Amino acid sequence: MIPLALVTGFLGCGKTTFLQQVAQRPGRAGLVFLVNEFSALDVDGARLAACGPDTVAIPGGSIFCKCLVGEFLLQLGELPHRFPGCHAVVVEASGMADPRVVDDLLRDTRLDRTYELTSVVCLADPGTLPKLLDTLPALEAQLLAADVVLLNKCDLFDAAAIARAEELIRGVNPAARIERTVRGACATELFGPRPARTLHGALSECRDARYLGLSVALPRPLDPARLEARLRAADGVLLRAKGVVDTAGGALELDLTAAGIDWRQVTGDGRVRGLALIADSRRQAEAEALVRELKESP
Repeated sequence: MIPLALVTGFLGCGKTTFLQQVAQRPGRAGLVFLVNEFSALDVDGARLAACGPDTVAIPGGSIFCKCLVGEFLLQLGELPHRFPGCHAVVVEASGMADPRVVDDLLRDTRLDRTYELTSVVCLADPGTLPKLLDTLPALEAQLLAADVVLLNKCDLFDAAAIARAEELIRGVNPAARIERTVRGACATELFGPRPARTLHGALSECRDARYLGLSVALPRPLDPARLEARLRAADGVLLRAKGVVDTAGGALELDLTAAGIDWRQVTGDGRVRGLALIADSRRQAEAEALVRELKESP
């Protein structure tokens, strides 16, 4: 049996940063990552691939949605053949995913004869959790499914905000273990014995209609200050933006979340230049106008 860990968490909570930490742990040889990206532009898979692990990307929706679950199950079934040295798998689900269907999926497709689900880890942050928990069913479902909740970005919030977030998590799932983390750094074991519990859920009918996934290719060098100013001006339209852009000082990775905008120097090359965007679907016209502007700006 191949141990399988599922990692969830809403937009911008630090899932991929956590998995980069996992990828750099000693003894990771034979660890395969299957990365689900809501946008059609694969950003997270490329970030993980840069760390060296074997990575398979499934962009363009949620793997627990009827429109994409077939691709997910096909890829999962092929992993042991595609990577003969595979000894463990980590699945990073889209931030839009309701993961409670995972046990039923493995059983109904007989993939439970190949894989053993060893942990479900959910990442959250004290800033966005109180704002989103009451309005996003997927976030509550991710917390309900979790064996461990990593309360990430604790360096950015005061003790009261952290305590409030932990209270909310316990209100949803009192059995989950909560660990405070900074940039996803922790020693959580993904492939040890799992608590005796089985998840039950249903596949989503389609993407959440409240969110719009867009992408824009940006092959030419851009001024990062001008780009950041334009994205900040789209507050309320954009919920998330991430990707790689060329600048006069070299390639930079941009990560826009509810907490702000981070820039990181890109190490290595081969990353696609462009941004994956998630916008409020009620403001679709403004989001599409932003994409056109980014394509046309010098």
